[in-house]
Amino acid sequence: MHPLYEKANALSYKVIGAALEVHKEMGSGLYEAIYEKCLMRELELQGIPAKNQVVVPVEYKGYAFEEPLRLDVIVDDCLILELKSVEVVMPAHKAKLLAYMKLMNIPLGLVINHHEPILKNGISRMILQGADQ
Repeated sequence: MHPLYEKANALSYKVIGAALEVHKEMGSGLYEAIYEKCLMRELELQGIPAKNQVVVPVEYKGYAFEEPLRLDVIVDDCLILELKSVEVVMPAHKAKLLAYMKLMNIPLGLVINHHEPILKNGISRMILQGADQ
């Protein structure tokens, strides 16, 4: 099992609760950036440590470099959030989250699509391969 999996798993429930609170207050149909700012504020109010717009480091065979890859939110250095406000979450959105998780060795991630009228229908949970075993 990934050493951060249990911590990330426990936090994921709190983060989903915070996202539901944002969605209840703001509704659907706004830009992703607005949901990001609101979620960061909600996480702060709930005492959940998080950073947004974090640069994702890339390494290839000992060569480390920075590309313009920025993840939306990382919660307590163990859970990545990919925030969306789109009609349909595409496989590419989930693949992007999984790529960030792999590059940063983060065991768990959530795609949260605020476009959904009922937010729970817009949440996808992604687990890094083998992290929960």
